[in-house]
Amino acid sequence: MHELAVAQALVEQVDAVIDQHNATAASLIRVRIGPLAGVVPELLGSAFPLAAAGSRMERAVLDLVTAPIKVHCQTCGAETEAAMNRLICGACGDWHTQVISGDELLLESVELETSTAHPSPLTPPHPNV
Repeated sequence: MHELAVAQALVEQVDAVIDQHNATAASLIRVRIGPLAGVVPELLGSAFPLAAAGSRMERAVLDLVTAPIKVHCQTCGAETEAAMNRLICGACGDWHTQVISGDELLLESVELETSTAHPSPLTPPHPNV
């Protein structure tokens, strides 16, 4: 399953973010996926708990955000949304377009947990008996 490899790479990337910010864990991971990215969001959502098991993000919520397909028309210059199998300009109908959104797979944000453990209060020494 391709999505399992993507989930494993995501775990590695989030682990690096956790280290970079001296956090203890991740609680929310937001990923932006375009329909042209070649990743099925439902399968990635199913694969993520397997990849994250035993890691510092095993309890994290994976929020998958769908990015719209947008194209830039090379004829009229418009930027419009397009359909998956119909990458034409929404303004003039020309097919000379360039995809500007919808093919991405991006780690958009990570909410981190930091250690809230405080040193225990000093215990008075026990009297010698």
